[in-house]
Amino acid sequence: MAIDFVRSLRGRHPVRPPASGIARRKTLWERLHIDPWLVGMLLVLMGSGLVVLYSASGEDLNMVIAQAIRFGVALSVMMVLARFSPATLMRWALPAYIVGVVMLIAVEVLGDIGMGAQRWLVIPGVIRFQPSELMKLAMPMMVAAWISRHELPPNWRVLVVCALLIGLPVALIARQPDLGTSLLVAAAAVFVILLAGLSWRFIAVIVVLAGSALPLLWMNMHAYQRQRVLTFLDPESDPLGAGWNIIQSTTAIGSGGLWGKGWLHGTQSQLEFLPERHTDFIVAVLGEEFGLIGMLAFLLLYLLIVARGLWLAGSAQDTFGRLLGGGIMLTFFIYVFVNIGMVSGILPVVGVPLPLVSYGGTSSVTLLAGFGILMAVHAHRRLLPR
Repeated sequence: MAIDFVRSLRGRHPVRPPASGIARRKTLWERLHIDPWLVGMLLVLMGSGLVVLYSASGEDLNMVIAQAIRFGVALSVMMVLARFSPATLMRWALPAYIVGVVMLIAVEVLGDIGMGAQRWLVIPGVIRFQPSELMKLAMPMMVAAWISRHELPPNWRVLVVCALLIGLPVALIARQPDLGTSLLVAAAAVFVILLAGLSWRFIAVIVVLAGSALPLLWMNMHAYQRQRVLTFLDPESDPLGAGWNIIQSTTAIGSGGLWGKGWLHGTQSQLEFLPERHTDFIVAVLGEEFGLIGMLAFLLLYLLIVARGLWLAGSAQDTFGRLLGGGIMLTFFIYVFVNIGMVSGILPVVGVPLPLVSYGGTSSVTLLAGFGILMAVHAHRRLLPR
């Protein structure tokens, strides 16, 4: 089962105290409940992202400074959440889920409208944020808390409740409209369910049901969402309209070649042919200026972060911790895969930023909060006797 695979990432041997009778002095990292390897790789990723952002923003230093400040806030949130025990996080699951749903309803009633979508709540003069970002954490927490209270693998009754928990916020996010985020929030919960050891019979039924629902999904999609799918299938059908973004992004990536044109020397980005180059399409800037080698270096860094995160999740010795940690890391991987896939033309454009590289505050806080939860799960694992 999938849960056994996650557990095997750490090994089947329990964590034991030191053999001698003298207690080992904890390191600074252990006292802070921080994993130095994971934090080090995240800092390298964020630092490299600021370098790419400086070019993607048209050498706008103010934007880079603003992003760096957001990273500082996000790192603080990460360190705070790492202090809490999994038991505390489990108690927070239901309140966080309820608050998230209430905020999504508030968006539906009085949310701020921008670029044709109603996705934001605004506190004038204080903050403007997307409540859907909260659900990226609240959803896997709630599903993991529910499943961990029952015998594994989950039965039909448990899965029906999971479907209800997933359906309400996903429907609210899709109405904003934000189909990409709604699918990612649903994926976060689905990964938790899969890690709980879902049998192949259940998986087959879910796949069949999902496939049969595709025509219904197509009929309920907005016109621009259907156009994105059609453009993905044939970008050249409207090269100056709907196909412009993907044509320019693939052109930028291809023109970078093996080594790239050099930092600040891209043409598609610097001459502003490439739209949304500092957010959703920042990978195209990376590919044009640093080439295939630069893109592979970033991809390797992402894979190392995911591998380390899954190792930490596998070290948890309670079901809630394993499910939540594994779900968070697999969701992080999906964010990377979807962003790179849509920019390179192998997936439809759904408006998903590149984690910790694209410009944005709420997403950065959410992502690093997830890593804080992951490190909390690892740091508070129980020490079992021999």
